[in-house]
This record gives sequence, structure tokens and C-alpha cells, in this order.
Amino acid sequence: MKMLSFAAALAVAVGHAASAHAQAYPSHPITMIVPFPPGGPTDTVGRVMAERMKTSLGQTVVIENVTGAGGTIGIGRVARADPDGYTLGIGQWTTHVGGGAIYPLQFHVLNDFEPVSLLTSSPLWIVGKNDLPAKNLRELIAWLKANQDKASAATVGAGSAAHMCMIYFLNNTGTSSQFVPYRGGAPALQDLVAGQVDLGCLEASQTLGHYRGGKIRVFAVMAKTRFFPAPDVPTVDEAGAPGLHFPFWHGLWVPKGTPKDIVAKLNAAVVEAFADPAVRKRFADLGMEIPPREQLTPQALYAHHKAEIEKWWPIIKAANIKVE
Repeated sequence: MKMLSFAAALAVAVGHAASAHAQAYPSHPITMIVPFPPGGPTDTVGRVMAERMKTSLGQTVVIENVTGAGGTIGIGRVARADPDGYTLGIGQWTTHVGGGAIYPLQFHVLNDFEPVSLLTSSPLWIVGKNDLPAKNLRELIAWLKANQDKASAATVGAGSAAHMCMIYFLNNTGTSSQFVPYRGGAPALQDLVAGQVDLGCLEASQTLGHYRGGKIRVFAVMAKTRFFPAPDVPTVDEAGAPGLHFPFWHGLWVPKGTPKDIVAKLNAAVVEAFADPAVRKRFADLGMEIPPREQLTPQALYAHHKAEIEKWWPIIKAANIKVE
């Protein structure tokens, strides 16, 4: 009888300890893996979110940039991490859509992560160096047709959003270009500004300051509506290439098997961050849009992610893109 009482007491004690452990999360700093170099749009989103989420979570969120292979090396680190809530992975179209169709990964970009929340979005747009002779999209298409062996386009690795957006544009306008791969959006933009590469399909928020400063030329937004911080730039529909839309979005994930209560706590920190007027202003100033509240659930991220894969994987595979 005493043995049974001792066993029961031990079970209760273990249960209380487990409960206390769960309630204690997080008890030490959290790492957020950014799968691209510092200075690009994903790094910027990660740093803004990390800074605000630490207020809700009561622990520092440390950014770690892990680059290479279109961001898949970084998210691979997340996939292999312990599912304890101390390793987060910020990703986007390139890592969680394009990369899964191009690279021979040891994990599945949809099934081997727990979704936390959609993050910001912004359009991609067709940009070029300032000394291109073309002044608008129709002139750019004509120039590309006349210079198909000479034109160069910046991409952020095989299967990236920048790469697929440019292929999508070229294929649908009957033009072609040589591709110049970069490890991230920041070095690609640097060479575009310097005139080392002719054009690119880059994330609008990242390049907004350079456009406003007159350092690059923008031909069209790859979206149905104009980009709110640059209303003078036409959409592709208005500029002469209707229907070529390419949304660019970010999301937050944790390793598969992370407890639901931890996912819920991380999601609540994201929701609280986006409700902060200072964070909203920061993203608005950057040209990034915040999803509506009903889209800030793990289920909404999963559904959006799945739909993007179902749309784009057949297009990517039909383009027969090879890893360089």
C-alpha cells in the first residue's frame, strides 16, 4: 500500500514538474534562423519581429544568418533542430516554395515544419540599371528582344522568387536573358545600382529607397494593384504584360513536433507584435503589408503555403530549372 502511495505521489510530482516546465517556456534566449545574408528583406523582417517578440516572450530572440542553396541550408537547420521552441525559422517564397521544387532536400518544406504565422508581404517588381535605354516596360520588352544574347538579370539562386519571377516574365513576353546568381537580395541590388547587371525582379520594399533616390529604374509592379509607397509605378497589367502577378510573402515556422502550447505562445507574440503601432509604422515605412488578423493563425499559414506549392511547383518543374 505504501509502495502504491509512493508511486502515486511520484506520478503527481512528475506531472507538476512537467506542467511547470511547459509554463516556464521560454526560460532562456531563442534563436531565429534567417536563411539569407544580412541586409535583405527576410533579414529585415526577422530583426523587426525578433526585437518586438522579446517583449511578449520575456526572452531575447537572437538572429542567426545561415545562408546558401537558396535559403534551404538555413531552413534545414530549423528542420533538424530540437522541437522545443528555441529554434525558429523565418522563411519566404524562395525557401518554402521554390527551394522545395529545385533542391534535393532531406526534409519536406510543407510537412516537416509546424507553421506559426504568416508575416509580411510585398510585391516584386521589374527593375533595371539607370543607363538602360528602355524607359517603360514595353520599351524594355523590345530592348530584350533585340539584346537576347547580351542582357543580364540578377537572381538570388536557382528557384528563388527573384529567379522564378524573371523566368515567368521572360517566358510570357517572348524574351530571354543571361542569369547572374547571387547569395541574397542585398548583393544583387548592390550590383544593379553599380550597373554590373542589367535588370532583376526584386522585392519592392528592399529596393524602394534606391528607387526613391534615383539609383535604379522601376518598370512595373508584378501585382494586381500598385505598390502603396510608390503609386507612380504602373502594374504589369497597366504597363503591357497583363496577368503576370508574383506575390512575395514571409512566414514563421518551428520544427515538426513542437508542442502546440509553445506554437500558440509564439503565435500570440507575433499577433501582439503586429498590433503594436510602432511595428506597424515600421513595416509601412519599409513598404511591407501586414496580413489581416484572421490570417495570423498557424492554420492560415499552412493553407496559404500549401496553395502556393500547388500553384508554383508545376510551373517550376516545367521550366526545367537546374541547381547550379
